[in-house]
Amino acid sequence: MKDTKKMIICFLTPALLFFVTIFLYPVCRTIVMSFFEAEGVSDSISTWQFVGLQNYQKLFSTSIFLDSMANMLKIWFFGGLIVMSISLLFAAILTSGVKFKGFYKAVVYIPNIINAVAMSTMWITAVFNKRFGFLHNFFDWLGSDLAKVDYMSGSIKFWTLLVAFCFGSVGYYMLIFMSGIERVSGDIYEAATIDGASKVCQFGRITLPLLRGVMKTCMTFWTIGVVGFFVWSQMWSAPLQSELTTITPFIYMYNVTFGTQGNTERSASLGAAVGVLMALVVLLVFFIINKAVKEDDSEF
Repeated sequence: MKDTKKMIICFLTPALLFFVTIFLYPVCRTIVMSFFEAEGVSDSISTWQFVGLQNYQKLFSTSIFLDSMANMLKIWFFGGLIVMSISLLFAAILTSGVKFKGFYKAVVYIPNIINAVAMSTMWITAVFNKRFGFLHNFFDWLGSDLAKVDYMSGSIKFWTLLVAFCFGSVGYYMLIFMSGIERVSGDIYEAATIDGASKVCQFGRITLPLLRGVMKTCMTFWTIGVVGFFVWSQMWSAPLQSELTTITPFIYMYNVTFGTQGNTERSASLGAAVGVLMALVVLLVFFIINKAVKEDDSEF
């Protein structure tokens, strides 16, 4: 027994040290830094000046950060409705016995394996470009005034970002929903069909209730993805002060931490406060989802 315990300790110690060094220490340092004033991420702790909640108060009085939070909320709510609805619809169709299921599944999922930078560049240049983008040429062919719209400026720019991001997200959540639907016993649907239930009725009365756990997982993953929204926003964003429609908290955190914009002060502690707030947002949403979405003891 003693030899077994020693072996367990020998195997666990490297993993534990790795976890503490790579994950736990940076997390604790970030949380502590958010209550101090520090200019650089690598500044010595001895140079930090304690300011209490000043960084958090400053964030909630900064219009750029508040705009970024509003953008993140809109992406989470409107994007979540679009992505979850379309993903669930595709999952229901592809698990209903449709032919060429593997082909359609691959087509819908392909955008997820393309690099986000390449995908966003494709949308910006090939679809939304004012001169030679698809939308411009299509509406110009129809003779519509929509051909004159600049889809990469003004308030409409946010919605073009949302459409492109949702397009690239549907396949991932579709596979999760499909895995949940395929776990449901076919005998249940067969019994419902014999009882005269239509496909729509079976979907509403059988499929959806049995997908509560899957829906909770998808909503959690969606929240984490939206809170960490960076690459798409960076590709759509112009200089920070002149373009606020597509700014998200992680973009603001990056700019304020490293001072990449000339009109943005450099403050690693302020960036740390943003990171802590985003972690709290994820925990809050996860708590609300767990309370709102109850899982029954139904068996598949």
